[in-house]
Amino acid sequence: MASLDSFKARKTLTAGGKTYTYYSLPDAEKNGLAGISKLPFSMKVLLENLLRFEDGRSVTKADIEGFVAWLDDKGTAGKEIGFRPARVLMQDFTGVPAVVDLAAMRDGVKALGGDAQKINPLVPVDLVIDHSVIVDEFGTPKALAQNVELEYERNAERYKFLKWGQGAFDNFRVVPPGTGICHQVNLEYLAQTVWTRNETIDGAEVEVAYPDTVVGTDSHTTMVNGLAVLGWGVGGIEAEAAMLGQPQSMLLPEVIGFKLTGSLKEGITATDLVLTVTQMLRKKGVVGKFVEFFGPGLYNLTLADRATIANMGPEYGATCGFFPVDAETLDYLTTTGRKSDRIALVEAYSKAQGLFATRETPDPVFTDTLELDLSTVQPSMAGPKRPEGRVDLSGVKAGFAAAMDTEYKKGAELSRRVEVEGEDFDLGHGDVVIAAITSCTNTSNPSVLMAAGLLARNAVAKGLKVKPWVKTSLAPGSQVVAEYLAKSGLQSDLDKLGFNLVGFGCTTCIGNSGPLPAPISKTINEKGLIAGAVISGNRNFEGRVSPDVQANYLASPPLVVAYALAGSVQMDLTTQPIGTGSDGKDVYLKDIWPSNKEIQSFIQQNVTRAIFEAKYADVFKGDQHWQAVNAPTSETYAWDDDSTYVQNPPYFQGMHRKPDAITDIKGARILGLFGDKITTDHISPAGSIKAASPAGAYLTEHGVAVADFNQYGTRRGNHEVMMRGTFANIRIRNHMLGPNGREGGYTIHYPTKEELPIYDAAMKYQAEKVPLVIFAGVEYGNGSSRDWAAKGTNLLGVKAVIAQSFERIHRSNLVGMGVVPFTLQEGTSWASLDLKGDEMVTIHGLANVKPRQMMEAEITYADGSVKKVPILCRIDTLDEIDYYKNAGILHYVLRGLAA
Repeated sequence: MASLDSFKARKTLTAGGKTYTYYSLPDAEKNGLAGISKLPFSMKVLLENLLRFEDGRSVTKADIEGFVAWLDDKGTAGKEIGFRPARVLMQDFTGVPAVVDLAAMRDGVKALGGDAQKINPLVPVDLVIDHSVIVDEFGTPKALAQNVELEYERNAERYKFLKWGQGAFDNFRVVPPGTGICHQVNLEYLAQTVWTRNETIDGAEVEVAYPDTVVGTDSHTTMVNGLAVLGWGVGGIEAEAAMLGQPQSMLLPEVIGFKLTGSLKEGITATDLVLTVTQMLRKKGVVGKFVEFFGPGLYNLTLADRATIANMGPEYGATCGFFPVDAETLDYLTTTGRKSDRIALVEAYSKAQGLFATRETPDPVFTDTLELDLSTVQPSMAGPKRPEGRVDLSGVKAGFAAAMDTEYKKGAELSRRVEVEGEDFDLGHGDVVIAAITSCTNTSNPSVLMAAGLLARNAVAKGLKVKPWVKTSLAPGSQVVAEYLAKSGLQSDLDKLGFNLVGFGCTTCIGNSGPLPAPISKTINEKGLIAGAVISGNRNFEGRVSPDVQANYLASPPLVVAYALAGSVQMDLTTQPIGTGSDGKDVYLKDIWPSNKEIQSFIQQNVTRAIFEAKYADVFKGDQHWQAVNAPTSETYAWDDDSTYVQNPPYFQGMHRKPDAITDIKGARILGLFGDKITTDHISPAGSIKAASPAGAYLTEHGVAVADFNQYGTRRGNHEVMMRGTFANIRIRNHMLGPNGREGGYTIHYPTKEELPIYDAAMKYQAEKVPLVIFAGVEYGNGSSRDWAAKGTNLLGVKAVIAQSFERIHRSNLVGMGVVPFTLQEGTSWASLDLKGDEMVTIHGLANVKPRQMMEAEITYADGSVKKVPILCRIDTLDEIDYYKNAGILHYVLRGLAA
């Protein structure tokens, strides 16, 4: 359907010898939208989206006029809009359950008498298989081949299912394993900055041009904001709705302008910069807000630097970290092999729309601003367990010592070392047992990868060696990286230090670090050592990188290599020698750190358009392993009841054409009392599955050997595993079990007072027909956009989560699964309410709930006393009310398609 075009914005534009239809922002400004040229660039992208989709229902003239009002209220008015992204990006951890849901929806539509073919993506969807490779083998030339073999052995069922989906669904493409990380493939190939689509308008077929926008089932979808593509992470359930034509319901955001001045000093990396930005923005408080970068310093950053900053949006809590189109954007599109007519369109369209930035561009209107002089950035790391926990490199040693005292309660043991059985070395607290160049944050950036290679070359020349207890790995974000490292000769130097290629994908950063050598793992666990990891990633939450490692640090790739040589975070690399050279002399970090000039010389010589063109020439074909995957061809999927990877979820079983009436939450028991910043990793872990856990017991009962458990991330297509894994993180603490809680997923069942795994207790409550609630602190659901954190919560029987505050994506996902999020009033917490976990909770009025309505939780204490506590319902929009009344967003869509 063509836009109503109330502001007469539809025009044509010629670029690269072709003519396009587009919706002109300058014309809309002339025709009633006064002042919109002053909007932030990211807001202009949203405005164009509404101009193009104005239909009088999901997008009204008043919605569009809200952008003029934004110039005064600056996002504080809470104006709701419906945003339709150009496309959807998925990775396989979150993509498999999304495709499972689509397959189940086809079954559900048929059961309701509808047409299964109506369940089809209406916008382009790309799924990149990048989350399944595990670092089993490392430090050898055979590591890559061996890890790929193991990946296909473990994931045959999943890959068969995804290949079926590629054939069964329209508008759905799969990038096979071994290609790269979804965000880097997106940045280097999939994203176009300006998108086009053929449409029929007034009876004529036209090609419409519009800003490239994307939602992705991975929180680091924000990385592509560095290429001026507005995008952010959503849960799988929201992504499925976007695929099926549903607008993304959102509030017009506050936009924080981040002004950059100056330029980075010699020896300072993009990683140092992004850790500084992350710390500043977390302190500022930008959850649920847009961040947009501007100022003269912007033009001193490469596009790869910008992508590194944009990638960390989830770590600083923003919805996105946006960079406008400028000359650097065009240069990057050229270098990475985009077609000349597309580059011409990006330039012409952006300039016509007022979306092209130069040094002379006036500063937009922002809600608020903050500023960073790039010349003040210092060498940095972040740890031991928070991305925002940045410290100067010189402070890492002291910071670890402080954490040993306050976090780990082992301050008196700092110097203790213990023997490792069967080895000729000992281990101590803070020893780096994992050094990994990994994750999309840095592996998009040639400057830090070349720096790592050059530092390795200099270290080898000095005769330095990696400490024998360090597990080293290099997992680039794309095959392009491997090619330019090989072409430059630097890969051979990395190989000599054990940084051999181990795979192309997200590895250590998401918990796919693989097992440590058995003697080292045994020593750490039996002797209670606080082992360290230094990774070039974006996530260092406790329990995420490895079950054996508690102190995790984020660092630039060259610092990862440096700490592999040093072997411990109990060293100050700015003053202490990193090791002893072959000449017997001390070698310091400054002796092997490459110069900026040398790094840039290697980039200019080796990072070429020809490499990008060659590596992406046939990106969907895959290697011989992928081509050998034999997938069925059918409209609906033939579920295998014996599969432990892919199962038909229960969401649509017994579903009727009309939703059941909403009922109040009465006499609910508390499943958990959780602290601050409970991440989606805590709620739905991605790492290894313990044999003694409910999920491990399920797999054992189904004949799966412990060695073949794989991990939670790869089992997301099986709800039986995932609901058993919900709240099963080895580091989560439920404060129902004492003041500090007990680590692991346990709770107390009432009234029996029996201590049980959370899954077992939840099933017992379900058998007793007792609803459940959860209480938590600030930023509940922090971290990845993990749909299973909401799906598992739902399947355990939780009806509401009452927290002090929520991270954006998880709040939305809870609503999408029919679970009500509530926030306590400022200054109130479950601790201030003196909750112990033996209370009962009742919440009335849900049948007629309104967006952001103040309600009451009626808490009955064990002694019979009752307290009425004000709570704010965080179902934020009218669309979300509809989702909740249908028991979830997928049910809402399914009923609409079956009508």
